[in-house]
Amino acid sequence: MPTSLKRRFTLPKRMQGAARSWLEEADRVPRKPRLASSVALVRDAPDGTETWLSYRGGESPLGVVGFPGGSAENADQDTFDWFGPSVGQWAEILGTEDYALARLHVVAAIRELFEETGVLLAGSDESVVVEGTTSAEWVRAREALARQDISFADLLAKRGLGLRTDLLRSLVHWVTPDFAHRRFDTRYFAATLPVGQTPTLLPSKGVWGQWVSAREVMAERDTSALGDVIGEADTRGLALPELLVPATEIILAKMGKAKGCIAYLSVKRSNHLYQAHLVEEDGQLYLEVDAPGAVAPPTEALRVVGP
Repeated sequence: MPTSLKRRFTLPKRMQGAARSWLEEADRVPRKPRLASSVALVRDAPDGTETWLSYRGGESPLGVVGFPGGSAENADQDTFDWFGPSVGQWAEILGTEDYALARLHVVAAIRELFEETGVLLAGSDESVVVEGTTSAEWVRAREALARQDISFADLLAKRGLGLRTDLLRSLVHWVTPDFAHRRFDTRYFAATLPVGQTPTLLPSKGVWGQWVSAREVMAERDTSALGDVIGEADTRGLALPELLVPATEIILAKMGKAKGCIAYLSVKRSNHLYQAHLVEEDGQLYLEVDAPGAVAPPTEALRVVGP
């Protein structure tokens, strides 16, 4: 009968200890995930759609490599000038009746993108997007924001800017597996690179960030090509599934098949929740997620070991 297609992903070696400990515990209570947002920045290139990936050390729930993003903050509830879909419309887009939650995810997405890359989805009105955000003044503002010396709302208000929420597109909803020590409840968005802006790493935190071809990255999925380019101790020699969370891989796969940014961003998407569960086959642990709109293959050979 028609149902969800179960997709299986490699359980990264860095997560296997936590997974085994989870299975051995008698009373398993998952840690509450923090709300988070992430933005896949895209642009057109001769070899297909490109996206900005960065190194994310420190056991990030977004993966060793991923899109710009991070956890929501209390200050994301501040007052902002707002251009684009209303908060109510965003709640409908994200499939929630909680307007405050929808607003929080949208604000966090725009703030995290700016903090980590300098790309700012903001303007003085609904038809303008700020340009030239790589100056020393903007970098100082990003550093102050990262240290929480200033709020994002104050930063924008002093420059007469409001959030251009119409430049975001909702992608997927991902919740970190129950066994993880750090968990995110993440809303992924996408946005095209605005004219006159260039992503740059935050000097105090950035290690590696680069435009990559989504199609090429997925073609080299089973090699260590990307990890070797990054060159960090926890990336060298590792294939792509060891570096990414399944949500990022799902997004990259669809992005790599798209015929340009407009085509990719124009796709109508459901509010499907991806949450990986542990499965075991022949002593090997995997992460398994339900993908929408397909027929599931037989799974008798699998033993589901997570809730």
